[in-house]
Amino acid sequence: MPAVTRFRRGITTIALAASVCVLSAPSAMADRPGGGGSVGGSGPGTTTSGNASSDGTLSSTVGLIQYDRSKNGSGDSVGPVTPMTTWTPPACWYAPKYTPAQLQAYLEPIWAAGSTGDAWDATQRDRYVNGHPYKDFNKDQTGKGYWWDSYVNKSFPPGWDKCDEPYFWVATGDAPPTNIKNAVTPQILAELAYNEIRVPSKDVSLAPADKTKVNLPTWAWLDETTFKPVSVTARIDALGMWATTTAKPVSLKIEPGTSDAVTYPASGVCDLNNNGGVGEKYTEGDAGKTPPCGVKYLRSSGNGSYQLKATITWQIRWSGSDGTNGRRLPDGSFGRSQDVTVQEIQSVNR
Repeated sequence: MPAVTRFRRGITTIALAASVCVLSAPSAMADRPGGGGSVGGSGPGTTTSGNASSDGTLSSTVGLIQYDRSKNGSGDSVGPVTPMTTWTPPACWYAPKYTPAQLQAYLEPIWAAGSTGDAWDATQRDRYVNGHPYKDFNKDQTGKGYWWDSYVNKSFPPGWDKCDEPYFWVATGDAPPTNIKNAVTPQILAELAYNEIRVPSKDVSLAPADKTKVNLPTWAWLDETTFKPVSVTARIDALGMWATTTAKPVSLKIEPGTSDAVTYPASGVCDLNNNGGVGEKYTEGDAGKTPPCGVKYLRSSGNGSYQLKATITWQIRWSGSDGTNGRRLPDGSFGRSQDVTVQEIQSVNR
């Protein structure tokens, strides 16, 4: 029996994920905490939320997480941060999905079709209709709670099918049963918002800019306009629950692309400066000085170039509707490579 349940719920989960785009509808969220933009969708200004039917009841997307990306990174060069530990956001979780009438409308055609077997159908009717423990789909509790079910991460990572508990009822204002693992919380919302964070990537400014010389210190910097915090808010309105996850840049790591080089500082990690940027812009008069952030190549790149990689570390914290403020999530990183041509210093023989 458990195997049948898991199989059926796996199919249901995939079907729900595939139907999200069909069931999406606009929703105004300007008065919500964590930002004033629209929520959901694939970028800033788009929305994914539950529909309202003609009788005012919510569709089966009531528990879908809505994302406000209005304060996220934007532009052609943004990308997701990669956790710097083995931690990953949850692959599946539980949240409200059906009103009593909606669960009845969903299950009764399945039972009538007989495709899941008479014995299984009878067990289900006993659970949701005959009072063991629920009677008539809890229709006498309409408007006082929801049937909860599993949702999955849209990328279906390993473990997405582990939330295989049968539908369970949660009255408005009550906590889910304590034996239910991964029932949605502000922390789960914050961890899922982590997946939606997009941070900017930009070539590091170098001096010399186009070509450098062997044994010549090359200055590297990023200005404060690149180094700005970004955030995403995740919420489930039916629960009045939300969390905002914020990524703040804290350092830049320089990897020269060859072992024949030294970095400044020696670790290659350049911290944020007082102006909110990294490193210092090279100016006339700095010749002969050691750059606070940079690289010195010890060998020519020949007819090619070295791939200098610049990786920004982002410190990630979250705040939520449960009063949590500033709790840490694993730091994330995002970087890109750029060509650096290194030439030999030409000497003149007289």
